[in-house]
Amino acid sequence: MTITAEERRARILEVVRELGTVRVIDLADRIGIAAVTVRRDVAALAESGVLRRSHGSVSLPQEASAAHSGGRDRVIGMLVPTFGSYFDEVIDGARAAAAAAGARLVLGIASYESADDRAQVDQLLDSGLDGLLLTPNWHPGAAPADTTWVQDLPVPAVLVERLAPPESAAAGLDAVGSDHHHGVLLALRHLLGLGHESVLLAAREDTWTAHQVRAGYEEGVRLLGLKPQPVIDIHRPGLDTEIIATRIVEAVAEGVRAVLVHNDQEAIQLAPLLRSRGLHAPEDLALISYDDVFAALAAPALTAVAPPKRAVGAEAVELMLRRIGGGPELPVHHVRLLPALKIRTSCGGAPEDGAG
Repeated sequence: MTITAEERRARILEVVRELGTVRVIDLADRIGIAAVTVRRDVAALAESGVLRRSHGSVSLPQEASAAHSGGRDRVIGMLVPTFGSYFDEVIDGARAAAAAAGARLVLGIASYESADDRAQVDQLLDSGLDGLLLTPNWHPGAAPADTTWVQDLPVPAVLVERLAPPESAAAGLDAVGSDHHHGVLLALRHLLGLGHESVLLAAREDTWTAHQVRAGYEEGVRLLGLKPQPVIDIHRPGLDTEIIATRIVEAVAEGVRAVLVHNDQEAIQLAPLLRSRGLHAPEDLALISYDDVFAALAAPALTAVAPPKRAVGAEAVELMLRRIGGGPELPVHHVRLLPALKIRTSCGGAPEDGAG
């Protein structure tokens, strides 16, 4: 069974904590992983500040060693707008990275209501946090005044799957997220390669990711020279499926044969409705979902854009630990991780091995 990078790195840290200073080659033998892979993982852990490398050996940094010999472990708070589906994987990645570093993750849930963010943050701060991973309910176009409160936090903060407006003081915060523009471009480029010169987008409009997907679609259509189509707005997620299916049928009648749907829930609900209207994927319509949480379980299995959700959570924790250790001398980081395209049955391209 293949293990993830987060699982490998957690195991590496377990061994280093157990043995102290250990040679990389011995570390590879101990955990049964190729030395070249261990070296890459060690380099990433050293870059994040949770391991120290010296002449072919690795050890815990002095600060981490002190923490594990009786000092207080780092406590990192994490505020997300919901749990379930997309953010489950972000949380899993953060939890694995925190455990690997000997830190404790404390989770808070705020609804998709901006007024709730600050109250939830205040409750998390009562846990004695050393840092905060924050996913506030911001949308592109948010007023700078609505974002500046994060500048007043008493602990370092890393934005997760969010960016503050460029003109806001909060734009100076560290941030880690998926490059959704790139993710949409992957889908459009793949469909163009299959011969589709026009691609329809059906997208939600109530989340940050939805806004990024919409902006990425507009940009991708322009870059690839595709024929633009009006976006089908999903006003009520999970409830507008009949209306969306009707709109897609109308677009197909006008010659469109490909659609990108944000998100998995909408795409999975659409597939049987389209079949009932005589449209089968991929024979009559190429269908790609955006999120890849449940896409592989659909019938047919949905080709999907897969944001690197676990990696976003892990990178956010690693950046937070670097920020705590490096203080204000560490340059501000805005890290954008690239999604992948998981090719399955629904778009007509040959499914990839292991696309799940």
